[in-house]
Amino acid sequence: MGTLVGHVAHGVGFVLIGLWHLYNNIKLHSLHPKGYRSLIWFAAPKLRQLELLVIASGSCVSITMELFVGPDRHQPLDSDFTIPSNHLQNFDHAFMSLTFLLYATFAAALDRANTARPAAEPLTILAASTAFAQELLLFHLHSSDHIGVEGQYHWLLQLVIAVSLATTLMGIGHPRSFAVAFVRSLTIAFQGIWLIIMGYALYMPSLMSKGCFMNPENGHMVVRCRSQEALHRAKALVNFEFCWLLVAVLAASLLFYLLLSRRYTEEAEYASIVKLVDDDVEDLDVEANMRSFVSMGKTMRSMDLEM
Repeated sequence: MGTLVGHVAHGVGFVLIGLWHLYNNIKLHSLHPKGYRSLIWFAAPKLRQLELLVIASGSCVSITMELFVGPDRHQPLDSDFTIPSNHLQNFDHAFMSLTFLLYATFAAALDRANTARPAAEPLTILAASTAFAQELLLFHLHSSDHIGVEGQYHWLLQLVIAVSLATTLMGIGHPRSFAVAFVRSLTIAFQGIWLIIMGYALYMPSLMSKGCFMNPENGHMVVRCRSQEALHRAKALVNFEFCWLLVAVLAASLLFYLLLSRRYTEEAEYASIVKLVDDDVEDLDVEANMRSFVSMGKTMRSMDLEM
């Protein structure tokens, strides 16, 4: 992940999953507001476990890139089978991807296991929560070595991951809360957007703050600033980026909700109208049958009197 391509690739994955969750949660809540129940993952139309397959595949690619493709010798260990200091970050990133791989694998297995169906949902949520907790822990420890501008980006990312973790855990006790599912979906997409911004801001010299530069340290390129004033200005700009992005993401998500809820609410109302019409027709048929029975009874009674 310690490259422009690595940040952007991981970011795109989080954005896709977050938008997929946001779309499905809004759709479900709009169609079934009273019977709404959030899900930790959503089935695709043609391939049910497509989301889990994407997460597992992306995690495998990430682990391979970090441990076997990225290193110069295409393997992460020294000749004496110890971990070199310049590969510690690679192992950090690989452990994050490994946890998401385990989540996707066991979520698919629990979905297929009929015997575990009563406990499948809470166990799947627990696995997803573990993945976010691992991500938060490693970014926190990882960021202790990333001071300055890079550390500021990582610190703000930890805030978003913490909200993703909290809302995922809340899904166990509040599965019918649309607000919890909405925020969880939003923060997953937010993680992806922030990772993409980090990639460009930390690895594109033309986008760096004035007075800052890229410096090779321990086998990695890091951002350093020439003075405390330049560092303070760069951190302030990172905070501004985060605030602007927060406002933009919130506005876009609310607009997305308004558009989708209008579309799927109209379909639901149309279906209810058709049902009401059908019920009215059935009521008319029943009333007509009752009248025919009454008229037949009167006719038979009159015939008995005449006899």
